[in-house]
Amino acid sequence: MPADPLQRAADPQRRNAASPQGSGATTSAVEVRRSSRRRRTVSAYREGDRTVVLIPARMSEAEERRWVTVMLDKLAAQESKRILGDDELAERAERLSAQYLGGRARPASVRWVTNQNTRWGSCTPAEGSIRLSHRLQGMPEYVIDYVLLHELAHLLVPGHGPSFWELLTSYPRTERARGYLEGVVAAGRLPHLPAARSE
Repeated sequence: MPADPLQRAADPQRRNAASPQGSGATTSAVEVRRSSRRRRTVSAYREGDRTVVLIPARMSEAEERRWVTVMLDKLAAQESKRILGDDELAERAERLSAQYLGGRARPASVRWVTNQNTRWGSCTPAEGSIRLSHRLQGMPEYVIDYVLLHELAHLLVPGHGPSFWELLTSYPRTERARGYLEGVVAAGRLPHLPAARSE
């Protein structure tokens, strides 16, 4: 049986782990450091080519795995706060098309728009144009890549039938990105707590 990628190393306070699949992390290694002084807080930071995640010593392995994923996504979101320009989006689209669609999807234009509040992206195959909602800005890169790839696939298959979804099966973070976006939509429907009144 293959070893659990998050299996504890000989030193229970510090160990290395592979990044969980599908995370937004751009680094290849994760080091988890446990601390008996840390009670509740979890934090993470980049250290060279690895990510260090600091957790309480009493945390279970299941909680550890969950928090590693959460912190990797959080770091990725912070790092993608820098807004990509339209030219960078176009370069990204070209790279994604080459990597996942054999370079067959070739958009004429890719740009951010501020008038899409009910959709994450849209595509006009006849014009070869792709538009992404500005609401994606600041989300993890793998989410933006998924939406871009989704719209690129529409250049090849206009509808959402089986042949369309087949094109997205090669992107390993499709389900994770869809889950992230569904979570954003669900959170937007939550009632807002009234502001605290000043005495």
